Amino acid sequence: MNWKKRSLMVAAVVMAGGWSELAGQSSATDKQPLAEDVFKNVQMLKGIPVGEFMATMGFFSASLGLNCVYCHVAESLQDWQKFAEDVPRKRMARTMIQMVNTINQSNFGGRPVITCYSCHHGNERPKDLPSLAIQYGTPEEDPNEIEIPPQAASGPSADQILNKFVTALGGPQRLSALTSVMAKGTYEGYDTYHEKVPFELYAKAPAQMTTVIHTQNGDGTTVFNGSGGWVASPSNPVPLLPLAPGAELDGARIEAQLLFPSQLKQALSQWRSGFPVTTIGDSDVEVIEATGAGKTRVKLFFDLKTGLLARQLRYSSTAVGTNPIQIDYADYRDINGIKRPFRWTVTWTNGQSIYQVNEFQSDVAIDNGRFAKPAPAVLAPAKAVPR
Repeated sequence: MNWKKRSLMVAAVVMAGGWSELAGQSSATDKQPLAEDVFKNVQMLKGIPVGEFMATMGFFSASLGLNCVYCHVAESLQDWQKFAEDVPRKRMARTMIQMVNTINQSNFGGRPVITCYSCHHGNERPKDLPSLAIQYGTPEEDPNEIEIPPQAASGPSADQILNKFVTALGGPQRLSALTSVMAKGTYEGYDTYHEKVPFELYAKAPAQMTTVIHTQNGDGTTVFNGSGGWVASPSNPVPLLPLAPGAELDGARIEAQLLFPSQLKQALSQWRSGFPVTTIGDSDVEVIEATGAGKTRVKLFFDLKTGLLARQLRYSSTAVGTNPIQIDYADYRDINGIKRPFRWTVTWTNGQSIYQVNEFQSDVAIDNGRFAKPAPAVLAPAKAVPR
């Protein structure tokens, strides 16, 4: 499984096939380059930013339950240029994109109602026989799929749930006085071959945040300065990639704002409540929803007993459908009267990452340079991909 996730991270080129000359350069402006400017042999997915292109690759993986080398030759993981080779599965994938686009254009006004996942549902091949086990069994409920019913029962408002959350963390007075946060701990994910490595987090109120992950192949830095952001990572196709408007910037802003949650209500808009109570693990949770500045839809799941945030779920549009991005929060501890999650797990269609904090500090001096545009990532010698 580890090498599978690693291949998703380094490939992101099911339809592309290899690097172009831009792949080794940082972007000249704070606008993401397009897929065809970075990858070779892009045919069906031209005109979309690199970040969306990579998220589209994750959508394919989730839909078919496969890794990148299923559609590319196995040698691609050792030689980037091998991604450029056309193979029958890549050609079939292009045909499938055309088919799905035609269905959606002809029947749904171009909206991505039908996607790869509609038929494949996580399987290599679409199933053509009904499953009696599913029909007569009791499928496990996915809390992420919960929606507000047409006739929603009366319940607590979004304001009430958010106020309960602020109180559970330590109260509005303590939270509004926060000026900065620093944290250190360990990180593990596809970009570290699922080995634990050190990470650092720096944040300033109201919503600036920088994380630095010390991977085996070089440092990965993500910066959000309150309005824009960048990712400088040895695991990205471009060593310095601006965060794109929409889901990427909204996500960075929300994650930064959650470190200073007294202003969370103002950071998002169009708050909605009325979801039925659902369950995450063994805990009942209540759900509210809001919209980010870039029109990103966000759900927040709060533990019904404690009032603490258990999960954040947001959605990212791709060329072939919508990806979920899930962050689960756990191991809350009291630090100077404020509860902080010491563990959060980020799960999305390209992999899963786990942050475990060993040390939190509040109201410490942080140089403003921490939130400046970072230098392009420097690649260390690559570690062999485990198989």
